[in-house]
Amino acid sequence: FPSQTITGNFAKVIHGLNANHLTDQVIQRSKRMILDTLGVGLLGTSTEVYHKVTQYGKIYSSDLSSTIWGQLDFRLPPLYAAFVNGVAVHSMDFDDTWHPATHPSGAVLPAVIALSEAFRQKKKISGLDLLLAFNVGIEVQGRLLHFSREARNIPKRY
Repeated sequence: FPSQTITGNFAKVIHGLNANHLTDQVIQRSKRMILDTLGVGLLGTSTEVYHKVTQYGKIYSSDLSSTIWGQLDFRLPPLYAAFVNGVAVHSMDFDDTWHPATHPSGAVLPAVIALSEAFRQKKKISGLDLLLAFNVGIEVQGRLLHFSREARNIPKRY
C-alpha cells in the first residue's frame, strides 16, 4: 500500500478530534482567547472599515442568518456575518497572534459563531461543541502554517 498523503493524514487527525481532547488547560486558554477576540471585535465595530463592510453586506439576504456584532437589528448569511465580524476583530489589529505572524482567533471565532447561530434550529450547539470547533479551527490554521514555506518567510519579508 502506498503511504498516506500529507493531506489524508491531516484530514484524519482533524476528523478524529473530539471534546475528550480538550484538556482543562486548553479549555481555559480557549476561553481567554475567545473573550479577548470578542472584546477586540466589539471595539472594532467603531472603525470605518467595519462600517464599510457592514454597508456592503446589506446587499445579501438569506433564510439562514447570523448576528453582526454591534448591530442589534441587522443579520447576514453566515459567510458574510463571519466576514464582517472578522473585519471588526482585525480592524484594530489587537487580536491575538503567533509566529509566524498570523491572527488565529480573528479568523476562526467569527466563522464558528456565525455557523452556530445559523444552524441552531437544526442542531443545538453546546458550549463544549463551540470550544471544540474553535480549537479545531486553530489546529487547522497552525498545521497549515507549519506546512507553508510562504508563512515561514513572512518575518524575512517585513
